[in-house]
Amino acid sequence: MLNHDKVSLAVLSDMAGGGDFAAALGTQQEWGLRYLDLKGGIFGKSLLELTDDEAEEAARLIRARGMTVYCFSTTLFHPEVELGEAEFRRSQLSGVARVIELAQRLQPRLIRLLAAQTRLRAEIQDSIAYVRRAYPWVIPLYREAVAMIAAAGFHTTIENEVGHCLFSHPQEVLDFFAELNCPKSVHFTWDVQNLWQCGTFPSMEVYQQLQPLIGYYHVKGGQVGEEGRSLCWSSRLEDACWPVLEITRQVVRDGVSPVICLNPSHGQPRPGYDYHETFRGDLDFLRRAIPEID
Repeated sequence: MLNHDKVSLAVLSDMAGGGDFAAALGTQQEWGLRYLDLKGGIFGKSLLELTDDEAEEAARLIRARGMTVYCFSTTLFHPEVELGEAEFRRSQLSGVARVIELAQRLQPRLIRLLAAQTRLRAEIQDSIAYVRRAYPWVIPLYREAVAMIAAAGFHTTIENEVGHCLFSHPQEVLDFFAELNCPKSVHFTWDVQNLWQCGTFPSMEVYQQLQPLIGYYHVKGGQVGEEGRSLCWSSRLEDACWPVLEITRQVVRDGVSPVICLNPSHGQPRPGYDYHETFRGDLDFLRRAIPEID
């Protein structure tokens, strides 16, 4: 059970290293983690590659350590909308059905879908208006996926990605979720650095705009270059150029994300920078700085 007086931390499963899933679980226990965000590194496979037997074995190993799966971080719904409805139904909606089968064995609280992409990202300012006009099936198909997940007893979270993601600024996120219109079954995973890479620098103002939708919060470090505010260098959270503690303290106060997930920082390796045990350092940094973190 989640401790509602404390916020817990998690890392993506493939951050714990290697294809030895049992060893990776042990590493996360050593880091003081109890909640798992499963993405890759599960017997050397991603979630959707698991067989039924492998999912059962993973569940057994997790139970044996007294750990709990918090999220399935799938990459479903990430292709470009220009591929068309038939392709999304074939490859993405069928993937949702398979993920639900795996979820029955591993019992995550959340199942993640990604915000889709568009080939015209660089040319459009309002991706949701573009999707409404040119691809009116997109949001109803998300609604269908959310309904499937809810009917199976799980909650959906939709995360912003990088590249040609439909979400590049808060208004696009707000408009997407308003049109999706199923607030009891789905919330937003705000990956702070991803939205930064898509053009929106992290700030308290951005958080306050997104806060009513956020149910899960992903953090990474990152530093700017000599000019501008674009992400340039990979870094620890403690050395990041965005207001990590100001925003994270408010996330904790507001209680919007019972588990906070740490991701590996994007950006180029900075010459001379010490990347040794970055993940453990990020965990320790947040625990020292924010007493409400368990």
